[in-house]
Amino acid sequence: MFRSLHMRLVLILVLLILSVMIVVGTMLISRVTMFYLDDFRTQMETVFTQRMISELENSAEGSSVTDTAERLRDMLSAYAGPLGIDANRNFYILGDSGNYLSGSNESLGQSLKHTTNVIKAINGEVGSTVTVSNKYMDLAIPLTVGEENYIIYILDDKLELTSLNHMLLTIILQVVFFGLVFAVILSFFLSKTMTTPLENVTKGAKLLAAGDFKSTLPVSSDDEIGVLTQTFNNMAETLQSTLRTVEDEKNKLNTLFLHMTDGVAAFDGDGNIIHMNPAAEIMLSRRFSPELTNRDLFPELNFETENSDNQNGIEYKIGDRNLLIFPAPMASQDSRGGIMAVIHDVTEQHKLEIARREFVANVSHELRTPLTSIKSYTETLIDAPDLPPELSSKFLEVIDNEADRMARIVKDLLTLSRLDYGKLDLKVSIFSIDRMLKSVYDAMLFEAKNHEHELILHLSDSLPTIEGDRERIEQVVVNIVANSIKYTPHGGRISISAHSDGEYAIINVTDNGIGIPEEDIPRLFERFYRVDKARSRERGGTGLGLAIAGEIVRYHKGTIDVESKVDAGTSVTIRFPLQFKGMVNDK
Repeated sequence: MFRSLHMRLVLILVLLILSVMIVVGTMLISRVTMFYLDDFRTQMETVFTQRMISELENSAEGSSVTDTAERLRDMLSAYAGPLGIDANRNFYILGDSGNYLSGSNESLGQSLKHTTNVIKAINGEVGSTVTVSNKYMDLAIPLTVGEENYIIYILDDKLELTSLNHMLLTIILQVVFFGLVFAVILSFFLSKTMTTPLENVTKGAKLLAAGDFKSTLPVSSDDEIGVLTQTFNNMAETLQSTLRTVEDEKNKLNTLFLHMTDGVAAFDGDGNIIHMNPAAEIMLSRRFSPELTNRDLFPELNFETENSDNQNGIEYKIGDRNLLIFPAPMASQDSRGGIMAVIHDVTEQHKLEIARREFVANVSHELRTPLTSIKSYTETLIDAPDLPPELSSKFLEVIDNEADRMARIVKDLLTLSRLDYGKLDLKVSIFSIDRMLKSVYDAMLFEAKNHEHELILHLSDSLPTIEGDRERIEQVVVNIVANSIKYTPHGGRISISAHSDGEYAIINVTDNGIGIPEEDIPRLFERFYRVDKARSRERGGTGLGLAIAGEIVRYHKGTIDVESKVDAGTSVTIRFPLQFKGMVNDK
């Protein structure tokens, strides 16, 4: 109940007012009591002066004890007013042993007790001690009349003071009661005025903690609480703006990490992974999991000992992938801030580097062979000018053939270069597939008969026209058919067929030749690649025909697929879109 600030303030205010009232009531009753005591002393001191005491002693001298007591009573009766004699206050004449002789109230006088002041008077001293704790106020004055000792005794039973104190206590209790009711009501509204803004701030803080930054607290005053509320609103607005900025930056980073081609993996100071983007998952062939560590992903790499300032990166191989890793410490106030590793997949670069080296070596080798032949035969002709004409003619024919071979290689290389740089001029036109394939058939029929092959042309009815460079497309088909003729043993069977699916023109060349090993099929369209290098050179190939064919097909946004089995033949399927949609210039 009293856990709320509102009830605590009410309780504090009520206890404060109650304490003040109790203190005031206590002080009031104490002051009234002291007033009565002081008034009693003042009255007694005013009446019983030394002169008054002498008069009392002289006036009663020479009489009997009884007469003396009566005379003293009569004289004190004359001072009843100044002494305040009433129903609650009486005077008595006592003997030297404190026995009652006479007084203003005989019935009470018979039952008098020897108080401290009476005992002092019996001993010859004035007993004037008055205390708050006693239930009475008294004064005992010893007198000597003749040879007898008497005591003048004034006794007040404090009933008037007690009655007044009871009345004051009743009034105080009533005031306390009504004051408490008023205090509770007043403190309730006062504390409500103070706690309501604080409760609003508390609710606002809870909403803020829950992520609701749109709620604005009402500012109902210009005091400190109003300033606090306004400051809270400003803080919420600033926090919302800051979090929005942080969220935007986070989204930018997430988008960057999500779509960047480089892999990013971040580890904390203990080596546990805290982030890994999709590119890193692909490169490392591992899905993100909070249980992963840098040892799991890079078991042979120690980031703590590797030089993170290495600008060239750390070469690392996982499976068939070649990776280049750039580790960098993440900023932190302590020494265990973690490591962020940027991962580059350089597999293709490695392959391209190997292909470049192979290409240079192949070009050098392909050109060196005819150059060697040309040089050898030329030197022979120069050194032996008297050779028989038939032999000289044969040497010149070899030199001419080798020169033609070099020219074909250079021409093919220039064609590939134009294809690489997108500078190949295509003469786009609409032409008949039917006529183009019949032209290829007529051109290759003589070559097929030289190898005793059966060349078959099968075309579906109503083949559509195609849009593209007829000369280049025909070059592709001729190249494929020529390869089938070369690599099919004598007496083989080669089939050329074509049909359309409404979107593509599909040309198929099938033979029953020596076939191609499965592992060599993906590399058929690489430059200078030969399945059987010795036999390919014997048959006059340069190793560039299929590479050029593949590039031409790609430029027309088509596809070329090869299916083959060793000693079971080969099937090549080429798809050209019926409508030319522009060249493909990207690699």
